[in-house]
Amino acid sequence: MSNFRYFCLDRNNGRPYIDPMKLTPVSERFILHWGEMGSRWGVNRTVAQIHALLFLAGKPMAADEIVETLAVARSNVSNSLKELQAWRLVRVVHAIGDRRDHFETSTDIWELFRLIVEGRRQREIDPTLTVLRDCLMSPELEQESKESAQRIRETFAFIETLTTWADEMLRLKPETLMKALGIGARISRTVRRTKTS
Repeated sequence: MSNFRYFCLDRNNGRPYIDPMKLTPVSERFILHWGEMGSRWGVNRTVAQIHALLFLAGKPMAADEIVETLAVARSNVSNSLKELQAWRLVRVVHAIGDRRDHFETSTDIWELFRLIVEGRRQREIDPTLTVLRDCLMSPELEQESKESAQRIRETFAFIETLTTWADEMLRLKPETLMKALGIGARISRTVRRTKTS
């Protein structure tokens, strides 16, 4: 069927018939939940579902295959793929003998984590640091109460410190980062025990 399907035209629209990817119950549950989590993080549900599908598939998929597998509108898939490419979470690849664009994502969870953190930083953290820095450098800061000015300074220092720490962590190799996280968890447990004893 997979070799034959591209030569069969769908009578309704004249396009090659696409055999949708069969989703197992676990895959379907994973994709649906990823979509729900995406909407809670401020990401369109379909965008998150497509990313989850490509992650589980572990192979390039054409937009038509994604449309048929997830049963979503072609325009929705097209816009979602553009957004995923803007986040650098999906890239376009080509298959020999097939003129269509195919899309794939990394199956390395650490690489995806790094890309998501970097994307969030560029869209949310960096602009916030810029505004806070401008506020602190503005002569108008003197018009604020001492308490308000101090809160702005503390917010800037906190975000800047957190960003520096995240940058350092993301420079580490995944196996080194896992060790560092494990050490951090052990230190945290030791500190808690010390406080309670």
